[in-house]
Amino acid sequence: MIYLCRHGQTFHNREGRMQGQTESDLTPLGQAQAAAMGELLLDLIRRDPPADWRIVASPLRRARQTAEIIGARLGLPVAFEDRLMEISVGDWSNRLRDEVKSENPALLSDPEWAFKSPGGETYEDIMARLSGWLADQAPEPERRLVVVSHGIAGWMLRGAYAGLPREQVIRLDTPQDAIFRLANGQIDRLSCAPVAEPA
Repeated sequence: MIYLCRHGQTFHNREGRMQGQTESDLTPLGQAQAAAMGELLLDLIRRDPPADWRIVASPLRRARQTAEIIGARLGLPVAFEDRLMEISVGDWSNRLRDEVKSENPALLSDPEWAFKSPGGETYEDIMARLSGWLADQAPEPERRLVVVSHGIAGWMLRGAYAGLPREQVIRLDTPQDAIFRLANGQIDRLSCAPVAEPA
């Protein structure tokens, strides 16, 4: 079983900037979202001995911060895995999403626009590394993983797990207030308790 989490909101998310593999910290809302994920996960895994579970995260700071908040709640250490990093968006890194699209009008109607950044990763690049990571994990039902990754990397991991066609993968959602359970060939979305921007 894998419980797949996306990192909480970052300052770049809030500004509409493309992060890719660059760094941005969690906002106070993002920290609250991470804490809500930790609470939901505590409830989900309490039937199993904690020692049976591992937390693995992308080493990018936003995923690291989210995983460490979750790990503190679950009483588990966090390991890091480069293959769980977000897509590289090359020359578009740190740029406003709307600005990039206004400069490239063809992107407005292209569902695969995020894979077309100059110097960035393609769909095939990121699918290969996420599929490779998944193939290296223990088989079900021995698998007991909490994974903290990113929006597009999360698409890819869910797509690789379920064997989804490309046109479905690129339309998956990327919530920061829910966890996906990948088990027995199925993917279930589990909503966290609502959180608000701290005052």
